[in-house]
Amino acid sequence: MFNRREWMAGTAGLVAGGLLGNGQFSLASEKQVDFPLGKAEHCLMIWLGGGAAQMDTFDPKRQTSDGRKDPGSAYRAIDTAVPGVQLCEHLPNMARLMERTTVLRTVHHDEIDEHAAASYRMHIGRPTSGTVVYPSLGSVITHEKPSLNDKVPAYVLMGYPSPGRQPGFLGPEYGFVYLTDTGSGPKGLSRPPRITELRANRRLELLKQIEQKFVASHGDETNAAAYVSATRKGFDLAGPEFMDVFDLEKEPADIRNAYGEEFGQRCLLARRLIERGSRFVEVSFNLTFVNGTGWDTHNEGQLKQHVLIQSLDQAFAALMKDLEQKKLLEKTLIVISTEFGRPATFDGGGGRGHHAKAFSVVTAGGGLQHRGAIGVTDDLAEHHAEGPQLSVPDLFATLYTAMGIDPYRIIYAGDRPVPLTDGGVPLKELFVS
Repeated sequence: MFNRREWMAGTAGLVAGGLLGNGQFSLASEKQVDFPLGKAEHCLMIWLGGGAAQMDTFDPKRQTSDGRKDPGSAYRAIDTAVPGVQLCEHLPNMARLMERTTVLRTVHHDEIDEHAAASYRMHIGRPTSGTVVYPSLGSVITHEKPSLNDKVPAYVLMGYPSPGRQPGFLGPEYGFVYLTDTGSGPKGLSRPPRITELRANRRLELLKQIEQKFVASHGDETNAAAYVSATRKGFDLAGPEFMDVFDLEKEPADIRNAYGEEFGQRCLLARRLIERGSRFVEVSFNLTFVNGTGWDTHNEGQLKQHVLIQSLDQAFAALMKDLEQKKLLEKTLIVISTEFGRPATFDGGGGRGHHAKAFSVVTAGGGLQHRGAIGVTDDLAEHHAEGPQLSVPDLFATLYTAMGIDPYRIIYAGDRPVPLTDGGVPLKELFVS
């Protein structure tokens, strides 16, 4: 006998999607993308945690006269390879690559005062919910795109885990492997020298027996099987194909040097992971705060913000050229994201506060129809002025579409249908010339 929820789900499936050939119900969205989906195979997100100032980076405006009471960009603007599109003076390498890059200048949401909530929003695509734990962008991509190589993780996070990176209702199989020591890889995947190979194999055999009993006694629990599957994948990752990724000395010295210091080396590591088949890699800029505050440029953080921007510029340019040389640029969607932007005015300490009404997210590569920039803000880069106004769901719909994933697809949290985005519409301009 059906309960009410089962009956409703089945009826919706008949009306919206019909019966599948195997007799199962399918719930489909009435919306459709009216242009071909993208063909990117990998996504590399560069996360500028703290809130990067759009007018000091990707959306420069009039320059402040004093950096205190006169609102405006902290740095002068420079022209780029795309006529009419400018960047800040500390991004000269990116400026030369703008024909393969697009700054989305009118992203917005309503999380302002709370970094954690804004970061969650920019990783999940939705606000927090008291009823459903939604999956992150990386988890959805690895769920929707089959693994390219079981010997490397599909989803890698170079930074500290937070609730916004979780797999949510998709389960641990679509979670991340996270790295804070990017020089040697996860400590848990390295066998201690005192453990011989024979001893390790005996332990694995014992573990298999325990797992079999565990699954047998919890056979009706989906999470139990997913947890065992994720554990087994962990042992696969202990092999040389993944662990050798961390040996950056195998790269030519000129390549390593081109990427720059610590952040750049993480970008190089991301390229090596993508080369071996990882689907989604997030590189957090903020494992160390080279300017004292990271991109959260209140007070004194503003004084050395240019150091961060220069490091980003060097690493981004090296990454783009490296991926192109490896014939991976068209297959790899690069996203530079942050939780919110900054106002053009300065606080009492000479820094900037928080601003989410209009800020910039950068896309590059991925086979998109790049235009240098889409969307125009006002004369202080604080509010939408012209062109599309991108909500976070719109941004996520655009990223999914670039990855060849139908942004209107519906997945399930148990028996509850959940659209991939919260009503997002992909930005057509990036897909149609």
